[in-house]
Amino acid sequence: MRYAALVISMFCLVQPADASTAPEIDPRASLSVVQQWIYNYRAKPDYAHVPAAVRVLFHAQSFKEPENSGIYLGFIAGAIGSNPAQAEQLVTSLFPVPPEDEWVIVRAIAYSGLPDWRNLLRKVAPRMPGRRVMIDSYLAGSLSTLTDIPLEDAKPGMLDKLRGVFTKNPFAKDDKKLQLTFASNQDLLDTLWGYYFATGSHLPIQRIMSMLPWSKSRDTVDKLTVGSMARYTLASYAVRDAGLREYLRSELAQQPAPIKAPLGEVIEAADTVQLGAVRKDALAAVEELKAKGSDARRNLDFWGQVGVGAVALGCVSAAALGQVAVGIPCVIGGSASQGLLSFWEKQQ
Repeated sequence: MRYAALVISMFCLVQPADASTAPEIDPRASLSVVQQWIYNYRAKPDYAHVPAAVRVLFHAQSFKEPENSGIYLGFIAGAIGSNPAQAEQLVTSLFPVPPEDEWVIVRAIAYSGLPDWRNLLRKVAPRMPGRRVMIDSYLAGSLSTLTDIPLEDAKPGMLDKLRGVFTKNPFAKDDKKLQLTFASNQDLLDTLWGYYFATGSHLPIQRIMSMLPWSKSRDTVDKLTVGSMARYTLASYAVRDAGLREYLRSELAQQPAPIKAPLGEVIEAADTVQLGAVRKDALAAVEELKAKGSDARRNLDFWGQVGVGAVALGCVSAAALGQVAVGIPCVIGGSASQGLLSFWEKQQ
């Protein structure tokens, strides 16, 4: 009760989303209070104060580094998608938005899962003329929504490879497009967790479970890192979330073998509160990669990645266990993506 009163006082009793008035930021509202509020939101949704919470996030420059802000982006997207009848009102109430943060609104709408998200994006587009290219890209489908992002790049089959040999111009330059995948973008895992916090939906949890086989992968360091993060964060949150623990247990029997094995380990770690074992296993996997190399390739490029992966998993375990002060350089796949685990550490 005292915590609820604190949150209300810090959000200044902001009125529900209203296009005519933007909620003021209470200078006493700290990012840590908003983080705790976000983590507990799914248990008791407080839709009226979402605009105030988001404004604190903007004020705290939480989106300054996009790769570290996935959890907040996912929460905003989930809040928009959780109430289709009031989605437009909520989005409108978030303005004015700092120009450098307008991308958050665009992507949150596209990631919201609303059936009519395109029309909502078109309606608010005039408020963000500087993001016209990004908006048009989502509307045209050249940028993927959260549900359309593939787990990993599709591997061409033998027929595709043969077809390419006979049809590709050998003198043409490769036209490589940036392909967003969960395997190569760790911040997308953060985004799924943020969406879960806003909605309590099991759809993002299912997506996270589909990454669990990568925790056993010896193909690439990226997949091993993302899979290990998925495994560790599932166990970490399930320790304190009885509903999540029960859902994971209910899913175990019907999952295919590649998911069932690591999911069983997640459930056991959560039931017995033995997160250290999950962490040790992840670090041991990296050591094995260093000793034996990749199953798919054994070249110098790979060995360069192994060092990054080892640092990444060391950083993952330190941050998640509340040991950020040890000063381990946090590098994940070449980026400084620590949004989810920094957030998790705040909830201890």
